[in-house]
Amino acid sequence: MSEAEHPDRARPHRAVSVEDVRQLMGASTPHFALQLRNRIARLVEPLEPGDPARVEGEREIARLESLGLTGEVRGHEGEEGFAPLPSVSAAPDATPSGNLHG
Repeated sequence: MSEAEHPDRARPHRAVSVEDVRQLMGASTPHFALQLRNRIARLVEPLEPGDPARVEGEREIARLESLGLTGEVRGHEGEEGFAPLPSVSAAPDATPSGNLHG
């Protein structure tokens, strides 16, 4: 994903809408979060402080910063009586098992 803007959104004197911000938000993953943050920041920068699109953009910028810097948490701790899945355990087992499949 690049930080290049869609030509329609880049037209001079085009009003920025909340929908423009939401279109960019839809693709947010940790991998692309900081690029999307930059695109939204450029999009809403010229808007007045109380403009609904700017408010939505600033809220999304904060969320994207968190997502981009801390990642995305998935899964949950193991339930009582069950061991947690290896993917959500605190640390992987460093003991070699002697074979390729665990």
